[in-house]
Amino acid sequence: MNFAQLLFPDFSLILCGFLICRFTPLGRGIWEPVESLVYYFLFPVLLFTSIVRSPLDVREASSLIGAGLAMGLCGIAMAYALPYVPVLGRHIDRRDHAGAAQVAFRFNSFIALALAERLADARGLQLIAVLIGFCVPLFNVGAVWPMARHGQSGFLRALIRNPLIVATAAGLAFNFAGLRIPAFAEPTLLRIGSASIALGLMTAGAGLHFASMATNKALTVGVLSIRHFFTPLVGFLLSRAFGLDDVQTAILLAFSALPTASSSYVLAARMGYNAPYVAGLVTLSTLLGIVSLPFALGLLR
Repeated sequence: MNFAQLLFPDFSLILCGFLICRFTPLGRGIWEPVESLVYYFLFPVLLFTSIVRSPLDVREASSLIGAGLAMGLCGIAMAYALPYVPVLGRHIDRRDHAGAAQVAFRFNSFIALALAERLADARGLQLIAVLIGFCVPLFNVGAVWPMARHGQSGFLRALIRNPLIVATAAGLAFNFAGLRIPAFAEPTLLRIGSASIALGLMTAGAGLHFASMATNKALTVGVLSIRHFFTPLVGFLLSRAFGLDDVQTAILLAFSALPTASSSYVLAARMGYNAPYVAGLVTLSTLLGIVSLPFALGLLR
């Protein structure tokens, strides 16, 4: 599988956003309303549609769900622990860490869906849908908690008002109730989802500020090491501990090595944190995915 070719579209859209924002009249004043549109409408519609379209067979995938949730908890724990790591922790700014910790455990669901289909066709799509459905709420809670806590805002209030969590919870409830999207509405929702992918990545590019990366080297190394090296190792161990079959193992390992979510930048921006720095992490994570995916699916598997 050509991982560079798979990741190139995402990275090229981030680059387009960066170039358009820096070298055309379409500067930050244009992109800030686009960020709001993506965060409050386009991404929630995409999450809801992705979860509802694929029926969740919980019993068949119970071991995979357990492994995925355990891996997610390990990633969150490692991300939270970074400021307390000897030597490394002394060089980490606590506020920047609150906004960037999410990069260590969140994932790009668009790349996840594309990979799963190539790895295992229809079954792969179903298994990755199960992981997305169960892990997105956990990861969104993990992303919001440190920002709400550090910003001294109400945690539950931040969760209830987070449109990504609301959309995910609504999608799961819709799915478990056996409801489906009406056929006449599905094309419209799919087009909204496609728009969210393109605009979400381009807003990440428009917010890039590589100079901020130089002042947070310890944090950058920490979160990206967790995302692209330690999490795949944890995924490999959990695939053995939970006795996953070959297809489930491949899906879990792919899931463990994905680039971080492009919406990490949007979430950091909307909650008032160092969004340009997080956007730089998203870009670096997308590039590192070219290395971590072959590492997980090739060497570990």
